[in-house]
Amino acid sequence: MLRKILTFLSFLAVISVSAVHADQKKIGFIYIGPPGDHGWTYMHDQGRIYMENALGDSISTTYIENVPENADAVRAIRKLAASGHDLIFTTSFNYMDQTLEVAKEFPDVKFEHATGFKRTDNVSTYSARFYEGRTIIGHIAGKMTKTNTIGYIVSFPIPEVIRGINAFYLAASKVNPDVKIKIIWNYSWYDPGKEADAANTLINQGADIIVQHTDSYAPCQAAEKAGVLAFGQASNQEAFCPNSHMTSIEDIWGPYYAAKAQAVVDGTWSSEDTWQGFKDGMVEMSPYNTKLLPLDLILEAKSMETAIENGTLHSFEGPIYNQAGELVVKEGEVADDGMLASMMFYVQGIEGEVPQ
Repeated sequence: MLRKILTFLSFLAVISVSAVHADQKKIGFIYIGPPGDHGWTYMHDQGRIYMENALGDSISTTYIENVPENADAVRAIRKLAASGHDLIFTTSFNYMDQTLEVAKEFPDVKFEHATGFKRTDNVSTYSARFYEGRTIIGHIAGKMTKTNTIGYIVSFPIPEVIRGINAFYLAASKVNPDVKIKIIWNYSWYDPGKEADAANTLINQGADIIVQHTDSYAPCQAAEKAGVLAFGQASNQEAFCPNSHMTSIEDIWGPYYAAKAQAVVDGTWSSEDTWQGFKDGMVEMSPYNTKLLPLDLILEAKSMETAIENGTLHSFEGPIYNQAGELVVKEGEVADDGMLASMMFYVQGIEGEVPQ
């Protein structure tokens, strides 16, 4: 009798597990780089892990890493969609058209595209207001530089990157009118060797602070080796360059991922645009390095964070002029989201041209 009872209980357990798996939603991710980059992709993967912990057995997750922003992305996204995934996050700007192409083929699958602007009924877009953090590091850089030359390593000429350069320069030049930024375009999101080379080139040109909008910690390490200062990217990179790292702009994706996955589980998901910053916790600053930064400057930075959160400080408050000297934001006004989302011009004072 005992054996029959145990057998029956085991049978119920199998049924219960099978039921859980039957209802379980499959969530997929497409990554531009490796989760070990300790930058952009690392933080998306941390968000995936956060989501798994928050939703437990109601979901399972898959990711494909190092997916180029070309036809390979279509194949990778289609692979996830065709294998029963209910929700797919495509985590780089230039996956936009590829995401839309696959979404059209799979209307019952939900898609979330990071940093894009094209939506359909089954495609949402989401991004973070990284430029708010670049206002903070611009302020710090303007006060910390001794050579008045900042080295800035960037990936591709897209609005997100241009917007960050402008926000940084506006804040830096406000506290230091003599500051100049030298920009190197890497045309790659993740290439540690190329990023390190760019950092060394900028240092040789007189930069005593290195800023980046690329995904590895190689620039920060190059700065440390050369004895200059740096800001990390996307995650707290202090462990890799403790004597140079002043702070980082951190991308916090976990709560958003958990909320969107829960919406799929609940059947309440809908297509929408999301653009959040300090106020909503999607952007945070890493701890300020007290060994490198004066206390009064740290307090200024924290005060600026609060002001941005409550709306009394805006990264793009007029008057702002473009390189041609044209007034693009009037005094007393702030740039609206339409201008910010499509920004493809440098503000007055930045040397060079935006690549076409």
